[in-house]
Amino acid sequence: MTEKVELLFLKEEDMIEAGVLDIAACVNVMEEMFELMGRKDYILGGPNRNEHGLMLWFNEQEKHKNMPVAGPDRRFMSLISYLGGRFDVMGNKWYGSNIENQKKNLPRSIHTFTLNDKDTGAPLSIMAGNLVSSMRTGAIPGVAAKHLAKKDAKILGAIGGGAINQSCIEAINTTVDSVEKIILFDINAEKGKVIAEKIKEKTGRPVQVVTDIESCISESDILTVATSGKVKPVIDDKLLKPGALVLLTGAADLSDQAYNDNRIVADLWDMHDSWLKDGMEHPDGVDSIRSWAMSGQLLDLVRQGKYAPEEVDDIGDIVSGECAGRQSQDEIIISIMGGLPTADVAWGYQVYENALEKNLGIKLPLWEKSHLV
Repeated sequence: MTEKVELLFLKEEDMIEAGVLDIAACVNVMEEMFELMGRKDYILGGPNRNEHGLMLWFNEQEKHKNMPVAGPDRRFMSLISYLGGRFDVMGNKWYGSNIENQKKNLPRSIHTFTLNDKDTGAPLSIMAGNLVSSMRTGAIPGVAAKHLAKKDAKILGAIGGGAINQSCIEAINTTVDSVEKIILFDINAEKGKVIAEKIKEKTGRPVQVVTDIESCISESDILTVATSGKVKPVIDDKLLKPGALVLLTGAADLSDQAYNDNRIVADLWDMHDSWLKDGMEHPDGVDSIRSWAMSGQLLDLVRQGKYAPEEVDDIGDIVSGECAGRQSQDEIIISIMGGLPTADVAWGYQVYENALEKNLGIKLPLWEKSHLV
């Protein structure tokens, strides 16, 4: 008789009770993940073991009327990875994203996440993945700021006030003790005022809402950018303060000179480089990735021979001590984050462990006895 196989199903309410919203804990787990990345104790998809995931590519027009078509933040992806260390587990995030969801009172992206035993492939857990994804996305800039922000960074600027950037702000506030004030620019000024009150309550820091993006950029020691939609914010690098740290969790429009004149740090450059190969295979070329990939503009410069990719450093190498962090107080650093599948594995696994300790969720049998053995 074969072994019974069961998994733990965790709905979003279970995830919250298991601590998925604990941003300080998530930052610590993300730093642990980056150290493992720096030691190369991970596997991502593809033969080069560094691909972000497998994505369905949509055309703007399709010959079959029911086929999905391209649009802002319109994606279906599967992100699979292995993470070593104490995690030692496989994971897969499956998600669909469509900005039109907001008209249906749904989140822009809807995620499910699965943890699997690395040897047997048996599922350990299936969980609601939205909060895992949003929290790990917000926590990663916190890790980057800890290692890359200049000493005594006092002003934290935020472009975009959505849920992701709110998590980014909260995470940075936990890792940079010197922050005294937060400046928020959101394209919807009235919405920005409401969000500012939430941020003030969570961080305990005063929040100033500005109606012009230029003042947000020019005053910031740390600038976190996370917006969605078709229009990317324009970051005028001439306005950046000496020693500024720019954290790109969302795509932004910078000058080519900004990339060539300043230090670039990525979450994992090899993963971004795989997007360039995808773009080169697409009928629209690199333009197919520039609208959504945080590194799209830089990848296009690489393609044109206008930027040497070996100049990019990885956060994992900095956290693990293989590469220096900030090298001067005046150094301007642009940090590009594309969303690591291993980050979902790390935080998803931690929340899964918490759920087991608290006896949360529902145990579901995959089978009592396999029909195939």
